[in-house]
Amino acid sequence: MVPAVIVFLFVLVTQVSAFRFCPKCGKMEVPYPLSTDENCGDPRYRIYCNNGVLEFMSAQGFYYNILSINPWSSKLVISPPLIQENTCYSSDLGVGGLVLDENLPFNISTRNTVMLFNCSDSILLSPLNCSSSSFCRQFEDAGKGGSGCRGTLCCHFLKDASMTSHRIRVRLGGCTAYTSVVGKKPNDPIDTWNYGIELQWLPPF
Repeated sequence: MVPAVIVFLFVLVTQVSAFRFCPKCGKMEVPYPLSTDENCGDPRYRIYCNNGVLEFMSAQGFYYNILSINPWSSKLVISPPLIQENTCYSSDLGVGGLVLDENLPFNISTRNTVMLFNCSDSILLSPLNCSSSSFCRQFEDAGKGGSGCRGTLCCHFLKDASMTSHRIRVRLGGCTAYTSVVGKKPNDPIDTWNYGIELQWLPPF
């Protein structure tokens, strides 16, 4: 009789050998289960390699550059949308901001500090920090983002577990632009801010 431990190791090795890792995209590794092609990775974890640039596609079909991937924590960081000069509109305003497909294994992590710009007065009824000490004011004062955002009503919030983990919303009549910083601590100077939107994925098994 074959010992149970040998059978277990055989099954484990068979499963691991079935994993097909995707090739690099430009200089970036594509760790399992992320997939850039139907013949590698797990197709539920689809990302895209376009001209040597690794990208994440939202549920609305908008592409965001992937800045980094940490397979050990099952997280990746995408670039925030550009804020168009002189308008204070995020480049993804037309699709309502970042929207993730809730049927896929990705969600927005709780380490993102999101700053909203050019907001309507109705946002003052929310629990967001829209005060003169809001991080968004530091962002403006440092000359970041579109110049059209300067002096507009802005707020910040930590994307915590009490909020939807599949959307950062912008719209006309609400807030029209946003950016995000990953892992920000309250007293971090602005020149150390890590701009990005951190996403996490559920393990495939």
